[in-house]
Amino acid sequence: MPEKTVMAPEDIRRTLARIAHETIERNKAIEHLILVGMRTRGVPLAKRLTANIEDFTELKIPVGALDITPYRDDLTSLNVQPLVKCTDIPVKIDDKSIILVDDVLYTGRSTRAAMDALIDLGRPRSIQLAVLIDRGHRELPIRADYVGKNIPSSRDEEIQVRLVETDGIDEVTITSVADNKPLRSELKKASTFKRSYYDSDK
Repeated sequence: MPEKTVMAPEDIRRTLARIAHETIERNKAIEHLILVGMRTRGVPLAKRLTANIEDFTELKIPVGALDITPYRDDLTSLNVQPLVKCTDIPVKIDDKSIILVDDVLYTGRSTRAAMDALIDLGRPRSIQLAVLIDRGHRELPIRADYVGKNIPSSRDEEIQVRLVETDGIDEVTITSVADNKPLRSELKKASTFKRSYYDSDK
């Protein structure tokens, strides 16, 4: 399956404007709101949403960046040590309404890790979730409060969000990764062997 564009720049712009309006309608106390983007592409999305909300309400909304790397539940199965980036939230989150922002909601495990990271920083009044794309295949009971676009997909397909800030272009594409199955299978077997080797030393 060749790469197919499912969202163009104008689609992303309109979608973020809609999510901003939905955020304002749901959160009457906008002054208690903080938007927190999950690295990497959740950060520019959070900044764009914040700019839209400020345009519509003329209120300044804090925006931060969250690195969930230390909270991921797959670190022991990775063959390489992931790069830890910085978390930067400019205000205290206690008793604030937090909106986590991410590009794609898939299994829900990244969102769970993000909530763990936030709770380590304070005790927010509430945590909501905004995503540009919801592709399904949830493994945890997590649901987004704001969804830009639902894109039903198979696990053999890859959804790629590209943004001007990180990739030089605004677009969302979907493509098949079935051709990479043999490679993925070998990586999985290598990871299983590695765990079995270390487990045998215990």
